[in-house]
Parts: sequence; structure tokens; C-alpha cells
Amino acid sequence: MQRRDFLKASALGMAGAMVMPSVASAATKSAGKQSKNSKINLGFIGLGQQCMYLMSSFIEMDDVQVVAGCDVYDIKRDRFEKTVTEFYQGKGYKKCAPAMYENYEDLLARPDIDGVVIAVPDHWHAIIAIAACKAGKDVYLEKPMTLTVYEGKQLVKAVRKYNRILQVGSMQRSSEEFIHAATMAREGELGKIHKMEAFVGRWEGKPFPVPHNFPAQKPPKGLNWDKWLGPLPETVTYFPDINPLLDEEGHENCWGAWRWYKPSGGGYMTDWGAHMFDIAQWMVGKDLSCPVDIIPPGYSYYKNLTYRYDNGIEVEETEFDEHGQGVKIYGDKGWIAVHRGLLYASDPKFEMKNAGKKDGPFESCAPHHRTFIESMKSRIDPNVPVEVGHSSCTMCNIGIIAGELGRPLVWNPIVQKFMDDDEANKLMHYQYRAGYEKLLEV
Repeated sequence: MQRRDFLKASALGMAGAMVMPSVASAATKSAGKQSKNSKINLGFIGLGQQCMYLMSSFIEMDDVQVVAGCDVYDIKRDRFEKTVTEFYQGKGYKKCAPAMYENYEDLLARPDIDGVVIAVPDHWHAIIAIAACKAGKDVYLEKPMTLTVYEGKQLVKAVRKYNRILQVGSMQRSSEEFIHAATMAREGELGKIHKMEAFVGRWEGKPFPVPHNFPAQKPPKGLNWDKWLGPLPETVTYFPDINPLLDEEGHENCWGAWRWYKPSGGGYMTDWGAHMFDIAQWMVGKDLSCPVDIIPPGYSYYKNLTYRYDNGIEVEETEFDEHGQGVKIYGDKGWIAVHRGLLYASDPKFEMKNAGKKDGPFESCAPHHRTFIESMKSRIDPNVPVEVGHSSCTMCNIGIIAGELGRPLVWNPIVQKFMDDDEANKLMHYQYRAGYEKLLEV
């Protein structure tokens, strides 16, 4: 693609080269019932801090109506209902209050809901997204797309079987600085690419998840802990920061700490790796693939986790500068480093004009959410469709597995399994609690 076409496709979310015929030709019932002047009805599942950012973006769109919310924690349902109601009252709407649910199945059963925004903890992503596909809903799904490789494979099947639109919340793909960096790399401006560095962050000094070994505490009144736990083993116990309380102004005092611990999350590897490894794959045209070699930190002379693609390009997970999470890509003509709101390069000709931080939280500023709505209308895949979300998430997870085993692994991205390594392949999923495995059936 020419640069202008690439930028246009990236910004609008119309990844034409990746459109699946089944989606492009689908005249689904939920899309067909909408006229150009009607509103798209959205329901939100998982009403924590991330949801509130997302909702604040979607609710401002003239062609979107926020009609329902769902969470297993009553204080978050109350906050969502109050916020949405007050917004629509301020607009003079007669019908202001969204319907509120504790069970996601009840929200999905509503025939008037066209799409759902899913921002639940990672271990629920696949189950609820698959259920939404079966219910005929389009899906905006927070990253990482799934918690395990197997879940991702099942969700890909579901999206294509039921002809749904799914947009993964890898919103850096819709941000100007990342679009520019990827354009420079993909158009050959940096020359032949030989290496990338991606920094995802640290928890207790590691990018990997740490053991969940908290003594059991009593969950607060109003939190349905069994429903929150879902498929996770009962050995995952409640502790305050796993699902934080709200302060007097209705805000969490921290991000939900479930993300840092195994098995409820993947640490920084999935929390920020789903952003930074996603950009790295995009830069070198490996969206529907993955590295073939994974070397854990501390093995031989490798200080940090290192990936290698079949074309020899290496990706090292390392803090390459003082600006935090980001990606740096090296070619034989120069390099570019990119972070949220910041881009700099070895030569000014690689830099972009007017680069700088935008006002407001990044989660609610990127045009990524608009891309989802336009894709719902056009029935054309967005800029991060399910297959891309799956490959980026797989890169995170195979890195975690290599770190857990402490030895190099060989991955086959075509058949999506480790080569001649039963021990590693068994770690691509975990044992669900009784009754939950069937929810992944497609």
C-alpha cells in the first residue's frame, strides 16, 4: 500500500488487506435492522475503571446509545447507572437510565442490543465474547484478547462462524505516533529491519506474572465472588486490590491487581505486552504470525526475554530508555522509538510533525472506539480484528510459557503449537472449574 493509503486505512480502521470474505459479505440481522439514522445500542460488561474510560468515549457519539451495564459488583453497577443517567439527563433525553444486570447472559439476551463492550478481567474474556457472538452481538473486547492460547483459537472460530465484528482494544493502532512509526518501518524508510526492543514493564522486578499466594479474605458485601471467579480455580482467593473499592468520588484507588498474578492474569507480559508486542508485530508485517524462537531471560548469554522470527528479526523485551513502555525498531538506515505521545528517531526525517501528548486519558482519547462503530455499520473488519488480536496475545503467552519453563522454545505459528514439546503445549490452557469448559465450545 502507498503511504497515504496505509495511513487512511489505519486511521479509519479499514484494514482492507485483511478483510475476511465471510464478514465483508455478511448482511447480519443486527446490522440489517439499523438505518443510517438509527442509533447503535451498546451494552457494557465489566464496569471497572477501564470500562468507565471506554464508556466516556462511546457515550459522546451521536449515533450510539448506552442502554445497559453488567457487573458482579453492586457498587460498580451503581456508579455506571448514575454516570450514564446523569449524562443523558443533561442532554434532555426522556429515557435516561440504563438497564443493569449481574449476569451477562441476561444482558446478551436482549434483542435490542447491537454490540457489547467487554472490559471484564482477562479470565472471562473468551467465555463472554464467545457467548456474545452466539447471541448475534458485535464485540469490542479489551486487550489482551484472551488469557490463554486455546481460548484465542476458540474465539477466532466463534467470530467467523457467527459472522460478527470484533475489535480488540489495542488502541495504539489508532494513535498517530504508532501509525507513523509502523508506516516508516513497513514502507522501508528504515531500510532492512534487524532488531526491535519492546518494554512492557515490571511487577516485583519481572515482566512475568507472580504466584497468587494471598491468605483468604472475606469479599465485601455486594461482590459476587463466585461469579467473579468464574473458570478460575478456587485457590484464587479474594484480597482488596484484586477488585478495588471506590473512593468518595467514585474512582478506584488502583487498577485491579488480578492482572499481576497467575492464574488470574499474565503480569506485564499481557497487560502491556498486548500493546507493545502488538505494535512490534505490526511494524514488521507479522500480524497473522508469531516468532518461531523464544529464549527466556537468563538462558545462555540472553539477559532478557528474546523472540526471533523466521526472517531473523529479533525482539528483545527490555527497558531501552527512560520513557517507560514503548517500542524501538532498528533498520540499516536508522531507528525509531515510540511511546504514547512521544516519538523520536535517529534522524529528523523519520520523525512526525505535531507529535505530542493529547489531553485526557489515553484510554478515552484514541479514535479506536469510533473504528468499532464504523465497522459495525460497514461489516468490514476493524484495524485489530480477531486474528490480529489472537496472534499478538499468543506472542505474549508463549513468552510467559518460556519464562515459566526457563528454557528456549520453538513455536510453529502455522499449526499454533510448540514443536516436539508436550510439556510446553500443556501450558497453552489451564483446567477450568467444573462446568465452564463447555462455554468455550463453538
